[in-house]
Amino acid sequence: MQNKTIGNLFKGDKVVWMIFFFLCIISVIEVFSASSQLSYEKGSYFMPIFKHILLLVLGIFCIIITLNIKCKYFKIATPFLLIFSVFTLIWVFFAGQTTNGAQRWVSILGIQFQPSEIAKGTLVLATAQILSAMQTPDGTDKNAFKYILWLCVVIIPLIMVENFSTAALLYVVIIIMMFIGRVPWKQIGPLLGVTALMLVAGYLLIMNLGKSTPQTPNQQLTEQLTVKKEKPNLIEKVFHRVDTWRSRLESHDSDTDVAPEKVDLVEKGAQKAHASIAIASCNIVGKGPGNSVERDFLSQAFSDFIYAIIIEEMGIAGGSFVALLYIFLLFRAGRIALRCENNFPALLVMGLAILLVSQALFNMSVAVGIAPVTGQPLPLISKGGTSTIINCIYIGVILSISRSAKQRNGATQLSASDEMTIA
Repeated sequence: MQNKTIGNLFKGDKVVWMIFFFLCIISVIEVFSASSQLSYEKGSYFMPIFKHILLLVLGIFCIIITLNIKCKYFKIATPFLLIFSVFTLIWVFFAGQTTNGAQRWVSILGIQFQPSEIAKGTLVLATAQILSAMQTPDGTDKNAFKYILWLCVVIIPLIMVENFSTAALLYVVIIIMMFIGRVPWKQIGPLLGVTALMLVAGYLLIMNLGKSTPQTPNQQLTEQLTVKKEKPNLIEKVFHRVDTWRSRLESHDSDTDVAPEKVDLVEKGAQKAHASIAIASCNIVGKGPGNSVERDFLSQAFSDFIYAIIIEEMGIAGGSFVALLYIFLLFRAGRIALRCENNFPALLVMGLAILLVSQALFNMSVAVGIAPVTGQPLPLISKGGTSTIINCIYIGVILSISRSAKQRNGATQLSASDEMTIA
């Protein structure tokens, strides 16, 4: 009886649930290990991990609620989510709360969240709805490309002002969705060409307009005080992150290797250097949970660079296992999409899975030094607030679609069996 009750609670695809719980277990272990700085700042050894566990429990609650929502209601919610996303993105642009030099948060009724996290899923949801509604026997209607592009023009630049990497990843996900949704190549091809030209132009603009970010604490404090005294105009507000972008690009493009004993926490490229040290010292099986050394030198060890800590403590084997979990999630989403009878749930489940996996792969690329340093957390593992809850809701949507797809698949098989019996 108890097993039946638990089964009714955790409905949907069992493999997705298994992947999710594996990620949660790894998250609890590694966030607890990587939160030494937070424990020191808060004066409590267990408080940071206690809050993280509560957040994961809240995320599981959100999953259970979401998986019980029928797919048709996601369509109904699309216009309201679009309005809310655009409104909050404009709000954060003019009056958002700043943390670590980035103005990404707003507060409603005492709840602080990042509008960009909600906007990502909303754009994927709207794109899936447009692509599914405009399917023809020869592919997607050409007007679908225009509608999706207009949505991207409105939402992605608002995200890009404060979080370029999130905007870029979202843009890539939308292009992949258009490819899956059979948008003609004669429309996608020129878009990719224009994108390449914009990347080159953007790189040149950043390298010419930006200057190296101050490297000493005194210089950073002086800049912060100057920003508070002088109210930036609209142009300055749009490009106020250009110095950070240039600094990260220069750090990534630099071929200079820094000896471990010469690495200073406040120096340029310190996070990248300490992440490399963590990975290089891991061996095959790692140092063991809780035995990381570099967690005390990485300022974002529990968030942006948690994958480096995972490799340091769990070794190459543990890091590979984490990467495979995300790949399995993507393949499982593909299986669920194949079972869907309608285009909308299939496109939605693939879009959300690609969104999660692409962010995870990008975070890993940053940790191992392949990509420039950005503020992308590792989905469902890094310590976070809005991102953790929203990612759990994405999992809930995938599970909701898996339920309806499984029922339809079962009904189809039963119908075929009945026909054979009658024959």
